[in-house]
Amino acid sequence: MPATTDQDAGCARYTYRLRMSATAYRALLEEWGRCRWVWNQCVAESRDAHRWNKTRPEGADKRTCGPGQLDRMLTGWRSSKAWLRKGASVPQQQAVRDFAKSRAKAQKDIKAGLPVRRRAGMPRFKKKDLANPTLNYTRRGFRLHGDGRLVLAGGIAVRPVWSRDLPAEPSSVRVYRDGLGHWYCSFVVPAQVEALPATGKAIGIDWGVRETATTTSGAHDLPHSEHGRKAAARLARYQRMMARRRPPKGRSASAGYRKAKRQTAKLHKKVARQRQDTGRKWAKRVVRDHDRVAVEDFRPKFLARTTMARKAADAAIGAVKAALVEMGRKHGRDVRLVHPAHTTMDCAQCGARAKHALPLSERTYACTACGAVSPRDKNSARVMLVRAGWNPDGAEGARPRGAPPRAAA
Repeated sequence: MPATTDQDAGCARYTYRLRMSATAYRALLEEWGRCRWVWNQCVAESRDAHRWNKTRPEGADKRTCGPGQLDRMLTGWRSSKAWLRKGASVPQQQAVRDFAKSRAKAQKDIKAGLPVRRRAGMPRFKKKDLANPTLNYTRRGFRLHGDGRLVLAGGIAVRPVWSRDLPAEPSSVRVYRDGLGHWYCSFVVPAQVEALPATGKAIGIDWGVRETATTTSGAHDLPHSEHGRKAAARLARYQRMMARRRPPKGRSASAGYRKAKRQTAKLHKKVARQRQDTGRKWAKRVVRDHDRVAVEDFRPKFLARTTMARKAADAAIGAVKAALVEMGRKHGRDVRLVHPAHTTMDCAQCGARAKHALPLSERTYACTACGAVSPRDKNSARVMLVRAGWNPDGAEGARPRGAPPRAAA
């Protein structure tokens, strides 16, 4: 699994597959059951406080549900419930902190007046059959033994598949299960910048649907990989199997339905990993060959409401862009996110802006001011360099327009 770098926090994640015994498997599920109960109890307390504040009598005190109060509640719950005390306190405390962080983010969005579609939702109850187990441990909640075992609080011993060495001592670990039933552990370690030799080159990148990425360097264009389209026939077959074997409401699923559901989930995960692998390999090639990268700060979410939704989802623009930003941070490159407004209307040569937006069927950009003619996406890629302040060859005194670029690294 890939490592994700967070330069602001100075940390990176290293994820490994877990092998475990039946005893450890049962112990992890029991631990998750206790943490899930703590999370659901926090949700109930938060909703009770919200209802009280809406209907409280005049003069009555307002109720709050902050992390400090929830920590005190957790102490009371553990003292009154013997079954809860059997579990380790570290993952339960982390469940309270995760809840508080999620609730604070939702309240911040509400206070900021963001539209409902852009707000983070308030924390919800986690159902036993729908939520995948996730347990977080701080440094005092786990140990790494010399024989390769990971021992969690409560004496739960599991064995990671050490596909690579940890570069430093981890500060925390997250143990979780994915939709296929595979268990993983994700360690947080201090980030290490792996500097690459300087090249003195800059590149502009424009996102699209026909080609996932068009760059100012033709050798670094990223064609549409079409991993989802290649797997569509098999996916449709498995989904038809699920539809035929779907159990009636109130009846348990058959073995055939569960098998078809697992095959569907497995194929979805394979496609996701193929997209991630393609994006990371391309990002590494771009970062290795260029010191400065100007990237369109494109948010492809709106494409989900268009006729290009399926192809845009298969292109995985968001995942490729995240891989590029992450790779730039890892190798110390200057990656700048450029505002995407009017990038198809501006001329990269003279900076003039067209009076009307080009339709998608128009694939050639022709400037009416200087007469420059170039492919539409190539012109947009050059505009990225201009707006980032790195004028490409031939851009004579072009002045960047729009919002200044955001530094991504």
